[in-house]
Amino acid sequence: MSYENIVLETDQRTAVITINRPQSLNALNAKTISELSQVLDEVSADSQYRAVIITGSGEKSFVAGADIKEFSDFGTAAAEDLARNGQNILFNKIENLNKPVIAAVNGFALGGGLELAMACHIRYASENARLGLPEVTLGLIPGYGGTQRLPKLVGKGLANELIFSAKMIPAQRAKEIGLVNEVFSLEELLPKTKELANIIAQNSPMGISKAIAAVNQSDTNQGFETEIKAFGALFEMDDKKEGVAAFLEKRKPSF
Repeated sequence: MSYENIVLETDQRTAVITINRPQSLNALNAKTISELSQVLDEVSADSQYRAVIITGSGEKSFVAGADIKEFSDFGTAAAEDLARNGQNILFNKIENLNKPVIAAVNGFALGGGLELAMACHIRYASENARLGLPEVTLGLIPGYGGTQRLPKLVGKGLANELIFSAKMIPAQRAKEIGLVNEVFSLEELLPKTKELANIIAQNSPMGISKAIAAVNQSDTNQGFETEIKAFGALFEMDDKKEGVAAFLEKRKPSF
């Protein structure tokens, strides 16, 4: 498929998705959200891809937020639909994708941009990255899952501080509080993210898919049972048979 606001590239077994609206600092509008959803469906169904990277075009911004012009005159019903549809169409899809999604945060990740990064399974950031949820400065709150995912990543107290103050934090502070995993120079960011993706791509796709589902249930009452069921199900799958056989035969598995 061809896309207007995103670019899909292949790096070995990794899908690299670049949000390409540099004139708007890669802000998320309805078209971009729809295209991201479509490309994730494409990548999810294509067995050549073992991992996914999402990043922004240029050197200034990952995603600077939502496109405020699109919803400035909404009422309650339209605003609820905006948040619900965005969560269901894109943000929850990322979190529950059957392949690991890594955010390469190359600059501003604000509002919906930070929410997009938080929906990803892993976050790497460049040294120039600035992260924050400024919605209360507009008389709003995060609507794409920010109030739910941020406390899980950094704890309730720090999440409250960041949401209530609307302040931006630098990449190194984001690493200190667990919001991002690693920080690199801008030049190193994408190569290091691809390096991690390529390591992941060597491992069992089915094992990783089941691990994503189990980890996503880790803060629910179903977490342990989800793990047990996933663990058991894998024993009937080819990946487990190949992995165990390779271990016993002292060779690398071929997944």
